[in-house]
Amino acid sequence: MTSNEIRKQFLDFFASKGHHIVPSAPIVVKDDPTLMFINSGMAPFKDYFLGNKPAPYKRIADTQKCLRVSGKHNDLEEVGYDTYHHTMFEMLGNWSFGDYFKKDALHWAWELLTEVYKLPKDRLYVSVFGGDPSENLERDMEAFELWKGILGSEERILFGSKKDNFWEMGDTGPCGPCSEIHIDLRSEEEVAKTPGKDLVNNDHPQVVEIWNNVFMEFNRLQDGSLVKLPAQHVDTGMGFERLCMAIEGKQSNYDTSVFQPLIQFISDAADIKYGENEKTDIATRVIADHIRTLSFAIADGQLPSNNKAGYVIRRILRRAVRYAFTFLNFKKPFFYSIVPTLADQMASVFPELKQQQSFVMRVIEEEEIAFLRTLENGLKRLDTLEEKFKQNGNVIDGKTAFELYDTFGFPLDLTALIAREKGLTVDEAGFNVEMEQQKNRSRNASVSEQSDWVIVNDEAETEFIGYDHETTETRMLRYRKVSTKGKTEYHIVLEKTPFYAESGGQVGDTGFLESGLSKVKVIDTRKENDLIIHVTTELPEDVTAPLYLKIDANRRKVIKKNHSATHLLHAALRNHLGEHVHQKGSLVNDKLLRFDFSHFTKVTDEQIHEIERMVNSKIRQNIALDEKRNVPIAEAKQHGAMALFGEKYGEFVRVITFDKEYSVELCGGTHVASTGEIGFFKIVSESSVAAGVRRIEAVTANAAEEFVHNQLAQLEEVKQLLGSPQTLSKTVEKVLEENSALKKQLEQFELKQVTVLKNVLAGEAQNINGINFIARNVELCSADYVKKLAFDLRQTVDNLFLVLAAEIDGKPQLTVMLSDNLVSEKGLNATQIVKELAKEIQGGGGGQPFYATAGGKNAAGLANVPAKAEAFVKGLN
Repeated sequence: MTSNEIRKQFLDFFASKGHHIVPSAPIVVKDDPTLMFINSGMAPFKDYFLGNKPAPYKRIADTQKCLRVSGKHNDLEEVGYDTYHHTMFEMLGNWSFGDYFKKDALHWAWELLTEVYKLPKDRLYVSVFGGDPSENLERDMEAFELWKGILGSEERILFGSKKDNFWEMGDTGPCGPCSEIHIDLRSEEEVAKTPGKDLVNNDHPQVVEIWNNVFMEFNRLQDGSLVKLPAQHVDTGMGFERLCMAIEGKQSNYDTSVFQPLIQFISDAADIKYGENEKTDIATRVIADHIRTLSFAIADGQLPSNNKAGYVIRRILRRAVRYAFTFLNFKKPFFYSIVPTLADQMASVFPELKQQQSFVMRVIEEEEIAFLRTLENGLKRLDTLEEKFKQNGNVIDGKTAFELYDTFGFPLDLTALIAREKGLTVDEAGFNVEMEQQKNRSRNASVSEQSDWVIVNDEAETEFIGYDHETTETRMLRYRKVSTKGKTEYHIVLEKTPFYAESGGQVGDTGFLESGLSKVKVIDTRKENDLIIHVTTELPEDVTAPLYLKIDANRRKVIKKNHSATHLLHAALRNHLGEHVHQKGSLVNDKLLRFDFSHFTKVTDEQIHEIERMVNSKIRQNIALDEKRNVPIAEAKQHGAMALFGEKYGEFVRVITFDKEYSVELCGGTHVASTGEIGFFKIVSESSVAAGVRRIEAVTANAAEEFVHNQLAQLEEVKQLLGSPQTLSKTVEKVLEENSALKKQLEQFELKQVTVLKNVLAGEAQNINGINFIARNVELCSADYVKKLAFDLRQTVDNLFLVLAAEIDGKPQLTVMLSDNLVSEKGLNATQIVKELAKEIQGGGGGQPFYATAGGKNAAGLANVPAKAEAFVKGLN
């Protein structure tokens, strides 16, 4: 049975039990501040468990893409070394939202495993929650008795600890006791020696958990306490890769049909045989695992970067590239070439990867090229310092680890990985100190504390009415207090609201909340999962009183123009650049619109002009908005509606059309009634964002007019400065030519000045203790000329000890130059000397033993430098 057949049997089984089969949510999380990536099968359904909104179906089943590399669930370091840990994995799940509970969940689990998949009953063990007196949680005797009835005895039932049998998705949120199912995959001989029951939850590679049935009963609050959820739910998760290992009778997930196509491709490309060498096997497994993570994350909208989720993706990619480079001898980009094999394998269940195959390959290839440029140099740097580390207790110091991060792009875990292979460790504390001192690096901008939700009314959910209304009367459902860097905000959820919550690139609305004489400003509107959160700096005086809401209508009007213009731009880009263009991000506010899209070359000025012309033509046609709500998603796509990769869509969607032959998109944002309202569209910039992704920024309406006016005003100002020439470009070209000629003349003059100064200084050399000492404040216009002067004097004067002080562009600079014999025979070091002299100018510097420079803040201190240098030389023996 293949992995695709195993997955299909799971979904078919639960469909037969009345479950609605839903597609996987994107692996990248957009509306949940507690998560970067989906890390469990239940994460997309969190709001249903919390009661924030009703589930569309009482019973659901799916296979969910998950990623675990940071935070509480961090499997990265085990990946490749053992048989069952992965960064990206599939989680098969069946869900009950206030419907069936423990009895049906456990009976169906046993039925599927033993009667459908035919797994041997005598190799299966189950665990149930053993209680926790510290939280007054009792043993789950209900699950125990159910299993006893299913199994016929209690011989293969274990009571587990809170760590193993009480599932929590994080520090807060839905949680509850769970019952795990484990399988013993060892040989008969090994089973005879040690009972499988003794190895459950003991990290044995062949005695593994394959299914977890979580009984969601509680919500963990900020203070750590547990409260009962409004209803009881079932959340199950079965690791697809481990299930395939068990059904296919393998000893490792990597030996299954899930991974073997990838492993075979890698092995063939590297000209190795998998299974013959431990180091190359580990490298092959790492690469096979990581290509899945990278491909799906990029396809779902997360590009590699130096910040947050993007940095997680980048460091996974670099980890894979480093393994390919070191152990499989891939010195050129290779990782990207595995994508087609994966895309073909997953086409039937995750078609989004096949649809974006070229784009994903291009992004990965460009990242590989960039990293390979620095990887080899970084490894050489480590090799040269290896002996030093071994003399320092086999520890790579924090400063060097940070240098590898800052200069060579090595994430800390990559340095730790290399260290482990060399028998070294890394001073992580020292690294963290260096990181803290690096001001311009990506860091957590603030620390927030938020209270639990205070429930005002709990019998209703939020209704968004902003497509049709700008004001309304409503009431508060809940609120919470959030403190960040000494500033306090309140997050307010209302029964109905015209305020649009930031989503799909469109910023959130602002406006006012009024109650009696109380008027509270709404400074932002955000989405958290499926909650619409109104952000204020204070609460209304009476949170239970009726509220009157009013958005900032003028601001919304401009945002609508920019958003509709984004749709027109998207269509124009596809029309002029090709069907490969897909939206990869956007920002729509009341200042401008920003649109990121897949394209591999710079958009030419001519193409920009044609795109602008097309958009403005559609504006002048005054095309009426055709808005359709609650359209079945299959029907919308059938009619050509553009869906954005990485967005999570429900079964019913909103379709925005401006001319069905031009622009048809799935969109939840606000739009103009007709394109004529946009007025005028102007592109102000085009640039590269990442590999294969370009960015256009544009303005509309009044902002576009103002932009053109300012450009024309600047042009007129330039004309006036040049005497109002009839042909501006020729006049500017002439001015540039004259400027270039003058620069060359000035350069020749400066070079002559350096020659004259060299001869003067050589004649002024003082013999002090057998050293030819020169120290002088000089007037030169650039650091390059100071450097040339120093090297020219070194060629002219023997036994030279030279100090040059200069003020360059208003900043003090020092140069120290020594003859080689002074370095080798007298042990002098220019770097040490310049650092001491730099104290006079409140600065510092460095360089080589024979040549060093320094800069500083206090130009007045330059006057003290010659005398200080002379005193130093006179003090030498």
